[in-house]
Amino acid sequence: MEKNELITLKIDSLTNEGCGVGRSGGMAVFVRGTAPGDTVLARILKVQKTYAYAKVEEIFEPSALRIDPGCDAFGRCGGCSFRHIDYAAELSAKESFVRDAFERIGGLSIEIEPIISTGRAERYRNKAQIPVAIQDGRPVCGFYSPRSHRVIPCADCRLEPEIFSEITGEIINFVTSRKLSVYDEATHEGCLRHIYLRRGFYSHEVMICLVLSRFDAVYRDLANQLCKKIPDVKSVVVNINPSDTNVILGDREIPLVGSGKIRDTICGIDVELSAKSFYQVNTEAAELVYRKAAEYADLRDFETVLDLYCGAGTIGLSVAKKVKRIIGVEVVPDAVENAKINARLNGIANAEFICGDAGAVANMLLRNRESPDVIFLDPPRKGSDGATIAAVTAMSPSRVVMISCNPATAARDVKAFADAGYTPVKACPADMFPRTCHVETVVQLINSHHPADIN
Repeated sequence: MEKNELITLKIDSLTNEGCGVGRSGGMAVFVRGTAPGDTVLARILKVQKTYAYAKVEEIFEPSALRIDPGCDAFGRCGGCSFRHIDYAAELSAKESFVRDAFERIGGLSIEIEPIISTGRAERYRNKAQIPVAIQDGRPVCGFYSPRSHRVIPCADCRLEPEIFSEITGEIINFVTSRKLSVYDEATHEGCLRHIYLRRGFYSHEVMICLVLSRFDAVYRDLANQLCKKIPDVKSVVVNINPSDTNVILGDREIPLVGSGKIRDTICGIDVELSAKSFYQVNTEAAELVYRKAAEYADLRDFETVLDLYCGAGTIGLSVAKKVKRIIGVEVVPDAVENAKINARLNGIANAEFICGDAGAVANMLLRNRESPDVIFLDPPRKGSDGATIAAVTAMSPSRVVMISCNPATAARDVKAFADAGYTPVKACPADMFPRTCHVETVVQLINSHHPADIN
């Protein structure tokens, strides 16, 4: 097999990165944009010892799972991986990703419950970070092409509420009519960098954050115009980011209209959101995940819960009325402040929040002889580090509930917990990000010294 060679390929499975997989001459061939059951003509792009990458040149026989993506940007922008297959097939594939990770990486025998989903595969996102660029002499906004900073224009992303496309259309029209400058990453010149939008799923309140390289008072006119035309817009802020960086938001924020915050509700908890607040982007799906986590935790009113990687505190706060005490730990200062505000908003007095690294704070609590009954872990994509897992197991909680956005690191971490005496009882995949390749997993671990806690 050689680069640029054309081969006929039958696709029989999917990878967790969204590629179809076929076999030719004993080698696995990964082909983006294909579906199990497709027969395609593929051009080889790259050859390794045991596998190759290819692209589709022609579809000879389409799979029965294949559907119309319904988006002109699909395959070019870096967002969706599965718009071309039936949603039921996507859910089945994601459930298998989790099962395979636990069996192959973790070597674990664990009950995998059926994947949970809201059933809503479109218009579910409550946040968007949209880059702006100049193309053919005109400002455009959209999404980055995979592994690049080339903007693929997209007038209406089907994962976002329709009001977002209305807002971006108004902004681009304003920038065009006023001949305002757009930031150029190559020259570091120009002003408007990103359009950052948030919307409360239940409140419908919208916050617009305009990321600029420098302040320009003309954006006050835009803010007033947007609030007059779109009543759900309650707050418009400017974020100043003058740095040559891939980080979207800078340190300085200037409210133009409103307080720079909006409110929403999740699991019956009122939350206040700023541009930098951590908040799950799919509110409905997050509620399913939090309820599953609470089910696995089997909480009692005399217990103490430690919530590591707590973000804005929403998991802990959602169960605060069921337990004696909540301790939340988060390394991002803004998120900790949000958590404290959210506790006050809801009159929750039995929750405290500590700013610091999860492992370091867990060790501090261990030295202080804190002994939580239940520990929630919601680590970043890279998973928990060894120090955190060691501190958690040393505190000897009765139950540990992990919420992971990466099946591979979840399987690795659960194996570490199992080696330390925590029995993985069951896991439940959850489709937090439909049409993308991401899948969430909730895992129940029981201290083997507390067999009575096993359901």
